Amino acid sequence: MLPVDLPGTVRDALLAPLVDHHCHGVRRDDLSRAQFELLIGEGGVPAPPGTTHFDTPSGAAVRRWCAPLLDLEPHAPPAVYLARRAELGAGEVNRRLLAGAGVVAFLVDSSDRQGPQDADVLSAAEMGRHGGAAADELVRIEQIERDVAETAQLGVDYLDALADELAARAARAVGLKTVIGSLMGLDLDPARPTRGAVIAAANRRLADPKELLTDPILLRYLLWSAVDVARERGLPVQFHSGFGADPAGLSAFVRELQPLGVPVILLHCHPYHRQAAYLAGAFPHVYVDVGLAPPYTAASARVVDELLELAPFHKQLFSSCCRGLAETGYLGALYYRHALAAALGSRLATGEWSTSDAARVAHMIGSGNARRIYRL
Repeated sequence: MLPVDLPGTVRDALLAPLVDHHCHGVRRDDLSRAQFELLIGEGGVPAPPGTTHFDTPSGAAVRRWCAPLLDLEPHAPPAVYLARRAELGAGEVNRRLLAGAGVVAFLVDSSDRQGPQDADVLSAAEMGRHGGAAADELVRIEQIERDVAETAQLGVDYLDALADELAARAARAVGLKTVIGSLMGLDLDPARPTRGAVIAAANRRLADPKELLTDPILLRYLLWSAVDVARERGLPVQFHSGFGADPAGLSAFVRELQPLGVPVILLHCHPYHRQAAYLAGAFPHVYVDVGLAPPYTAASARVVDELLELAPFHKQLFSSCCRGLAETGYLGALYYRHALAAALGSRLATGEWSTSDAARVAHMIGSGNARRIYRL
């Protein structure tokens, strides 16, 4: 159901199976309305008294687009939608929606089960089985650091164990991921910290290992350790950016990485997609997506169109940022296709692009670029 009339080859390219290069597991259990509403948006908190998260762009999208996959009319009332969801059961709902997304491979960050909303989610392999797709794991480096900090006895032990655990987990993964932007921003000092400074910071860290890692010395050490592993294994490193983390701050660090050849992928860059697009154009190892924008932004067509204006086509990727609800995976794919269709349609209508150009770009962004970068 594309929003514009397009030549057959372009439609086929847009509707071809996607590689979702960044998503999370979805809940395997049946959810109450309160639990479901916590997962509709990004905040993870209840709506104010007397209101509902169904009165949001994502809530309206669930009722419009996901309802038909559950055998309901579009715009089904929330109570009707949730009753049907409960009737089918979480397993069947997950199968219908994940398969409906039209994804050929899920790359899953399954290492962030830190809150009640992440309590019981599908593994990467289960995501693949439910969606009828291949699946691989993305390793979140901050989770590895926390696991090591909770078991290490001394700062020196911490350093050795962190390097070993990163290497072991990377051996089973297609990429590494960091949320350092959420912890300290992306305006990073590109220098590697000294060993002495790291040992001293690690000893402080081990005094309270369950606390969120915020020490800039250890965060930089963790990041450089991950880069070393990524270089050795030929893996990309994903940087969570976007709201609260302007990717432009990464420019000095990105410049340091260029000689190493480690691909840097800037995730969910809206509303800083212009800055991210600049980095993708300026550096051969930098790639970009606008993941969260399509399902959660009413102006998704404009965001995707602007990225297409600014970033090299071979540097753009698709991700749904599916998390918690299979609905988010389905909507991420649907809105991505709608937004890219509108952007390609406008270029075809003015004669700016040929039909073959539009089809080639749709294939690149939808799956080809991810296959190359992650060596799928």
